[in-house]
Amino acid sequence: MENRPAPQGPEGCLTVAIRIPVRIVVLVLVVPVRLIRDLLATGAEALRRVVLAPLWRALAVIPFGWLYASVLTPLGHATAWLGRVVGAGVGWLGRGVVWGAVTFVGVPAAWVYRAVLAPLGRGVSLLAEGIGLGLRWVSWAVFVWPPVTLWRWVLAPLLRYGLVVPGAWLYRCVLTPAGHAIALIVALAGAGLAAVGRGVAALIVLLFVVPAVWAYRTLLTPLGRAVGVVLREIGDAIGHAWRIAGFVSRAVGRALKRLAWNLLGRPGRWVYAVLLTPVGHWVREAVLRPARKAALAAGRSAREALASARETVRTARRDAWRALVGGPPREPAGHRARTLGSTTTASGAVPAPEISLSKAEG
Repeated sequence: MENRPAPQGPEGCLTVAIRIPVRIVVLVLVVPVRLIRDLLATGAEALRRVVLAPLWRALAVIPFGWLYASVLTPLGHATAWLGRVVGAGVGWLGRGVVWGAVTFVGVPAAWVYRAVLAPLGRGVSLLAEGIGLGLRWVSWAVFVWPPVTLWRWVLAPLLRYGLVVPGAWLYRCVLTPAGHAIALIVALAGAGLAAVGRGVAALIVLLFVVPAVWAYRTLLTPLGRAVGVVLREIGDAIGHAWRIAGFVSRAVGRALKRLAWNLLGRPGRWVYAVLLTPVGHWVREAVLRPARKAALAAGRSAREALASARETVRTARRDAWRALVGGPPREPAGHRARTLGSTTTASGAVPAPEISLSKAEG
């Protein structure tokens, strides 16, 4: 079965008389507001896309990206390397301190505890236990037994037959009948006050509540319904006017978009396709690519010159060593186990022997 809308009741004359004038007035007031709002929203979006986004990218994103990639990242890597080196040193130092503390302090202290302090503590504990047992017996004989005997044979009988038994007789024979009489008097007084209260409440209802209910049903309810109808029609009229204004605004926007495309977009696209694109291609082929090739060639030349200079320095160092010592120099072979400025040990590598060149020559 299809879901059909529930049938609505017949509308009153007041609703029909108010609806059309209110909708006309609201439509006249809402359409300019909607047009101005859509125009401002479109202008703000265009300003964000055309001006603010490129400006933000040029002033913030690109500089901070370069700063992060070129400055902060190498600085962070250097800081991390330094932290690893310092951490390794601190770890070796901490292990040495712990070994010294265990060897020179912990082991003697454990021996002293096992051989001296533990037997001495057990003896002191046994002695203290014997003394405590004697003190408990003395305390019982001096402080506990006399008060207990006095309470059991003297104070308890005196309190029972001197206070408890007479108090119970007084409560049962005197206070209980008096309480019953007082309760009966209070109940009668409460019934009388309740009757007086019911009479006063009936009088208040007759003088105030009944007229108020009559005024609410006869005057306020019809007035409230009329005000509700007016407010509801105003709200419906505002909703219809806002939707109509949206249709009008979209139509005006499409017309302005088509006009802007015919006046600016097509000529701009033609200028970009016919003029700027060939000029850009020519600049790329005739200027940028030769400049890039020249820069790459200059870089290769500089690297070759640096390599030649290093080889020259290495040859001069070998010649100087040969002239001073009289034989070919024996440079220590490079090991993976130790590197300059690092204490990292490669897995499976044997540490290089720490022997000077003079000892190796001898």
